[in-house]
Amino acid sequence: MSHVNVTINGRQYRMACEEGQETRLLRLAEMLESRVTDLRGKFGEIGDQRLTVMASLTIADELQDAERRIRGFEEEIEVLREGRVAASDRARATQSAIANALNAASDRIERMTQELNKPLAGNVALG
Repeated sequence: MSHVNVTINGRQYRMACEEGQETRLLRLAEMLESRVTDLRGKFGEIGDQRLTVMASLTIADELQDAERRIRGFEEEIEVLREGRVAASDRARATQSAIANALNAASDRIERMTQELNKPLAGNVALG
């Protein structure tokens, strides 16, 4: 377990995190600190706790919007997958139908060729 010192709203906090997550935790703290600073610029000194809560709620709202968008994308991906499967099934059916039609045409051509190559009855010479 690692420890990182972060500064949020002018106060330092010692935070524990998993090994290798130190940089991520620092970036998250910087993001929260940036929100607090932005809100302080908009609303002035309205109290440390209130600024921190407002910044946290803003981030939570953005997270909820992102999760909603992700769910929408996941649903869209599922619809596209189903469409791809249906299209693939149709393509296989079409290929099979074409192959069958070509085989049938080949069989007819072969029969016609055999009929045309048969000797005429009685070997009657024409001409």
